Amino acid sequence: MKKLSKMFIALTCVGALLAGCGSGNTAQTQTPAPAQKPAQEQSNSGSTTKTSGEPVTAVGSTALQPLVEQAAKDFMAKNAGAQIQVQGGGSGTGLSQVASGAATIGNSDIFAEEKKGIPANELVDHKVSVVGMAAAVSPQVKVDNLSKQQLIDIFTGKITNWKEVGGDDMKITLVNRPKSSGTRATFSKFALDGKEEAEGITEDSSGTVRKIIAETPGAIGYLALSYFNDTVKALKLDGVEANAENITTNKYPVWAYEHMYTKGEATGDAKAFLDFILTDEVQKKTVTELGFLPITDMKVERDAEGKVTQK
Repeated sequence: MKKLSKMFIALTCVGALLAGCGSGNTAQTQTPAPAQKPAQEQSNSGSTTKTSGEPVTAVGSTALQPLVEQAAKDFMAKNAGAQIQVQGGGSGTGLSQVASGAATIGNSDIFAEEKKGIPANELVDHKVSVVGMAAAVSPQVKVDNLSKQQLIDIFTGKITNWKEVGGDDMKITLVNRPKSSGTRATFSKFALDGKEEAEGITEDSSGTVRKIIAETPGAIGYLALSYFNDTVKALKLDGVEANAENITTNKYPVWAYEHMYTKGEATGDAKAFLDFILTDEVQKKTVTELGFLPITDMKVERDAEGKVTQK
């Protein structure tokens, strides 16, 4: 009995030792779980862009705002952790805020060189699209075309009734943008030959301008083509319609580059966002769907002084 007891104890110890060795081998061969990427490097759509998560503010042109907002939404969907904040305020506001460092990107319908007090030499221009602009009237106005001189006379207050240009006996109500507006600067320069506009209703937002024109019988203002819908009507200028074909050749002259300025070269998330806007995904789809023209479609070039040359 004693021999059997000793043998049983010995076998028990050997079994315990073998079990302990087996546990050690299992632990050594386990594969550790892969480390999860930081949120800012993950992508919901397979994008490999790395974002820092630092907020990027894009401020300025309300004409450009719909495009930048949609591009920002798509960029953030592809790059978790990215923060792109888009605000309006007009081209002048965008240029002054990016120049002062208050904004990362300044959205503008005009060249920085055209705005007094802006240190254009400190800013880097990123042209992201082209937009046409046209005189907009309420649906009640039974006029489809104006000569440049008629348009000038209306906006300078010489013509005050639509019957003077072939329409009904209806008072003309002017709806203007503030002097900080790039849309106003472009329209004044290329549609009104730089003539000073008469006093009228003045609104900072293109969306508000459209609403007022649509709801005010006899109203006239001006909008980027990206803002036109069935509530307002675009007028031809000297018989020429504001459409892509006429804008790309400069046959219709009231158009502008859409600029996104940075103070110095773009870096980090701002650069990644600007690069994204220039991809085919945005240029060939979002840009055209929202009423803008891709830069590559232009058959002419125009400088800050308004000089046009063939490409």
